[in-house]
Amino acid sequence: MSKHPDAQVPAVHHRRIGDITVTSISDGYLDGSMAVIQNIAPEDAVRILRENHRPVPRRTAVNTFLIRSGDRLALVDTGCGTAMAATGGKLFANLAAAGVDPGEIDTVLLTHMHPDHSNGLSEGEKRLFPNAELVLHEAELAHWHDDAAMAKSDEVGRQRNFQASRDQVAPYRTRTRTFSGGEVFPGVTANPFPGHTPGHTGYMIASGGQSLLIWGDIIHLPEIQVAHPEVTMAFDVDPVQAAATRRWVFDMVATDGLAVAGMHMHFPGLLHLAKRGDGYTLLHDGWQPAM
Repeated sequence: MSKHPDAQVPAVHHRRIGDITVTSISDGYLDGSMAVIQNIAPEDAVRILRENHRPVPRRTAVNTFLIRSGDRLALVDTGCGTAMAATGGKLFANLAAAGVDPGEIDTVLLTHMHPDHSNGLSEGEKRLFPNAELVLHEAELAHWHDDAAMAKSDEVGRQRNFQASRDQVAPYRTRTRTFSGGEVFPGVTANPFPGHTPGHTGYMIASGGQSLLIWGDIIHLPEIQVAHPEVTMAFDVDPVQAAATRRWVFDMVATDGLAVAGMHMHFPGLLHLAKRGDGYTLLHDGWQPAM
């Protein structure tokens, strides 16, 4: 008798953008409190998730993306590491399944430095990507090293965000490059999307007349925030700016017909947005068998 499987196949998915290959690599998922969802009545948030057959309390996918450009290999974000939930931290197993050794990665691009994006950078003083240059927005690095901002945070924020961010990047202190915009990797241009954090950044990949925007944390809960872009999260550093940036990015993506990849979209994290009346509809990109 055939044995029932006890695990999914590796969460790896490839997409060609001209001469560049983008690979979705899942880091797993996080289940968390509904209390962090802001600017919407709690009962409405629960109702929307249940109507869309999503778990309550909320479940959030955590995605990372490999970029192969010429003979270069970059990773966008590093996932949860081992310091969060057991359902996260799957990046390295899925990299191995994709045939990628962390030592092959020459560049780590961060969208921002929240723990589910940067915890996988290091363990103590050990770089988990030993040959990589760390690349991030100048405002992001400055914010999490701002002692005055750290002092204004609560104890959880000081330890989980500020101190953890400092610890994660410390082993890369001689291998860190910051930017304010422009091309940051061959075929990849940084697009600052402030609000969620001061240096929150999207990355536009373009080659051969094709493009894909990795938009970071523009949304955390697609079923809620696509229909209600005013909904913010407790961990938005500037919620008003985050909501304004989301509306602007939604309009750009829908107007230009851009393909998008998101860190918290359902794996493999690829989508389009279409305008519908005064709002938007999310169109998940299905699995593509052809490269």
